[in-house]
Amino acid sequence: MAVQPAFIGDVQGCADEFEDLLARLRQELGADLEPWLAGDLVNRGPANLRLLERVHDLVEAGRARYVLGNHEIALLESALGRRPLRVTDSFGDVLGSSDLSYWVEWLRRRPLLETGQLGRRRFALVHAAVHPEWDLDTLLKRVRRVEERLGAPELETAVELLCAERSRDRDRDLLDRLTCCRSVGPRDGWSKDEPGGGSEPWHQAWSTRGHEYGVVYGHWAMQGLHVAPGLRGLDTGCVHHGRGRDGLLTAWLPDLRTPDPFAVPDHRFRQVPARRVYRPVDAAEG
Repeated sequence: MAVQPAFIGDVQGCADEFEDLLARLRQELGADLEPWLAGDLVNRGPANLRLLERVHDLVEAGRARYVLGNHEIALLESALGRRPLRVTDSFGDVLGSSDLSYWVEWLRRRPLLETGQLGRRRFALVHAAVHPEWDLDTLLKRVRRVEERLGAPELETAVELLCAERSRDRDRDLLDRLTCCRSVGPRDGWSKDEPGGGSEPWHQAWSTRGHEYGVVYGHWAMQGLHVAPGLRGLDTGCVHHGRGRDGLLTAWLPDLRTPDPFAVPDHRFRQVPARRVYRPVDAAEG
């Protein structure tokens, strides 16, 4: 039997819920399970180091895929002294680890984009967004350049990228778009903010271009589960439980028997609830 990918949304330090979801998926799929994680393993939740160690072991054993999110970029920037800690940061357990230098090296060499094929459709896994105009081959080419700089043998090359202003460095702009974008506007503009004032959701702009590839992403907890032709948005805000809604950790199990698993309707989702309230604060927090 073919390996069954399970695409999982933002975990953000909710290690117990991750184990709950894995246990449920393993009960259903057994050894065929292969988690594909959409980034933001860390921050806001309580057990970042434990979760990072767990995913690290799966990835290094060739049993999982994982792309970086904006909170991993924030962790790298903080570890390298380029970003002050914020009151909402909870990855102090990673920063205080005796293995911090290892985690810096391991994280900066993780991909920003994973690709594959489901049925007849190619797809991209990213944390937040893709450029609405780009086909998959263009996206791959542009992203690999950013990954090369972030994961360069010389740490200084990565630091230079992380310190760059996105208005002056197109690679930094793409790094931020991949990990932070929610809306797009005229003249190739984009924002991490909710759509408004002439902007639209990035995936709406992407959909109008009629791309042949699909996109799986996370990042947008306020939007919640997003199921549309060619699109699966999986951030259902596990760590945001207590902000007037229930937090859930979500996995998508694409139907490998169909020509296009990205078609709708689609009900192949598995969810586990947050075990407790983690951050009962302003829902606008990113």
